[in-house]
This record gives sequence, structure tokens and C-alpha cells, in this order.
Amino acid sequence: MTTGFSSGSCRFADYFVICGLDTESGLEPDELSALCQYIEATKFRDGARGNLANEGENFEQSPLRRTFKSKVLAHFPDNVEWNPFDQDAVGMLCMPKGLAFRTQIDSREPQFHSFIITREDGSRTYGFALTFFEEVTSKQICSAMQTLYHMHNAEQYDILHTPTSPPGPEDQRHQHSQPRPSAHAAPAISRLQRFNSYDISRDTLYVSKCICLITPMAFPQACRKVLQQLHQAVSSPQPPPLPLESYIYNILYEVPMPPSGRSLKFSGVYGPVVCQRPKHIGAATL
Repeated sequence: MTTGFSSGSCRFADYFVICGLDTESGLEPDELSALCQYIEATKFRDGARGNLANEGENFEQSPLRRTFKSKVLAHFPDNVEWNPFDQDAVGMLCMPKGLAFRTQIDSREPQFHSFIITREDGSRTYGFALTFFEEVTSKQICSAMQTLYHMHNAEQYDILHTPTSPPGPEDQRHQHSQPRPSAHAAPAISRLQRFNSYDISRDTLYVSKCICLITPMAFPQACRKVLQQLHQAVSSPQPPPLPLESYIYNILYEVPMPPSGRSLKFSGVYGPVVCQRPKHIGAATL
């Protein structure tokens, strides 16, 4: 009989995880995430055009709207005996939509979500993830995004200038009295390049990144507060009172799981964090 959570853990959190862009492997299309997004977007829409598999690869989307593979960049500790680290599951659930790119004109508000990992024996661990955007400093990645946009705009230009069917005799006579289509297409191309482009010399590129806590029980509000304070410390020009490593160490090794039916208060980066453990453990929901 299982308890529904990792009974061997006596800690508030088992792992701290970082997921995001691996600059060494570069930009890898994430077909699975793209396919899921396509299905979600067309779930309530009739008459979806195009082949599902081809649409799922989302190559017709502008590069900033495509999905790319994210990876688990680091996790601490390496492993705990009572809760072996499942890198594939954690990586997929931390960033289920893959990597997202933005520029300085786009909204980049942090987003919080939770998930559950259920093992074959019925035991569960809980994940709480905060996704935010940070500036891309890799010139290689910025250049790759610029190249993708050059290719995308060239393809869109060809589409706008490709006739849908061969002209008939009537159409051929009509063409002599009409201006060339390229003259009318120029404003459309200009708008396409202005609102659907990335210029490495002008724009600042941002990529999504995720920090996550893996816990033996569901403490959503406490984990959200911990992660938000860690993100604030990373993004603030003023460094926190102590090195970030000390706060992460404290969460992983010095904060215990609250006793059943009791509350626990511990220190975060900028303020106290309170969590409460229910007295009776049932089917926990997030």
C-alpha cells in the first residue's frame, strides 16, 4: 500500500532544477511540443487546413513563434535515494511547450505552473515551476535566429508571388491592363518584415528559462513564493544579502517537511515563507 507521496523524504524539497536553452546543442525544433500546440489551437476550430504532421512541425510559423527543445541544464542534488531523479519526465513537464523566444517588444511576464509525477507503484512527487525570460548572450544563437528569419521571409516572399493556378487566356489578356503584382506586394512585404522579424543589430533576443522545485508533498503557495523570490534575486540589479547557493542549500537540506497538521515558517531570499501540511493525507490535488 502506498501513501501517495515519497514516504522516505523528510525534507520540504528534494530537488532544485534548472531547465532552458543548451547553447552547445543550439536550436533544435521540438516537433512534439509544436504538435501539441497545434492540436490545442485547432481543438474547437472546424476545417483546419493542411496536414496535421506538417502543421505540427510549425515551420510556417515565424521563428519567434516556433517551439524548440529545452533541456535540464542542472539539478541539485544529483540524486536522492528515496526519490530517483527522472530527467525525461521533469524536463518535459517543466517546459511542456518547449523553449519560447521573445524580443524587447513582447510581453515577458513570469508564469507559474505545477505538475505531478506518478510512478508505477502509485507513489507521487510534485513539481512547481516558474518560467521566465532572460536575455540571450550567445552570439551563435542570435545568429541562428537571424538566419531562420532570413529563410522564413524568403519563403513568405515566394508564397506571396506564386500564382495559385496557371493563367488562362482571359487572365493573360487581363494582365496586360493590370500593374505587375510585385508593385502591390511591396507594402505587404514591408509589413511582414517590420512586424514579423528579428534584426540582430537592432533587437534584443530573450529565451524562456525555468526553475523548479521537486517536492514529496504538494506545497504550491510556498513553492511559488520561494521561486518568485529566487527569480527576483536573479533579475534584480541589487544582489541578495547572501549568495543564491546558500538559499538553495537551505531549501534542500535545512528546511524539513512540516509535521502532520502543523505549519512551518522558514526564511526565503527576501521574506518568510509559510507552508502547512494537512492532518489527513488524501488524494492530493494541485
